[in-house]
Amino acid sequence: MAKGGNTVSAVYELARPIADSLGLKIWDVTFEKEGAMWYLRVLIDKDGGLSMDDCEAMTRPLSEALDKADPIEQNYMLEVGSPGLGRELKRKEHFEEFLECPVRIRYIRETDGLKEFIAVLKGFNDGVVSVITEDGDRDIKLSDTAFIRLYDDDTEELFENNA
Repeated sequence: MAKGGNTVSAVYELARPIADSLGLKIWDVTFEKEGAMWYLRVLIDKDGGLSMDDCEAMTRPLSEALDKADPIEQNYMLEVGSPGLGRELKRKEHFEEFLECPVRIRYIRETDGLKEFIAVLKGFNDGVVSVITEDGDRDIKLSDTAFIRLYDDDTEELFENNA
């Protein structure tokens, strides 16, 4: 594999068949610099939840595949883990999996007097996320958001002011 290409795509292509063989799915791949160190994070998931054994089973063959293909020029730390309860939704399949679930949305810039809010996910189409807020329906361009994450707090309070 040639160096200098899209690192995340290259790693995803290496990781996907390994995950498939283990009954796992790749949630996300990120390659980020924090301080002086680069971190390659491969977030995995499976129905019923992950165990430490799942992460270890993914880490060993992925590390070997990365060593063999050598798609990353600089030194980095490999981390394989779960996307967690407050996982970030980025791809179409993420949004489809969590329809009707509460999400936390943060805009890049304040929009309509809001910077961050909680809503219920209603749909995703062509880069536009449809949600229901306590003020009604709203369509949001994914490109206008800093993130959209599953809302992992107590949902009993969601929109209680509308009662």
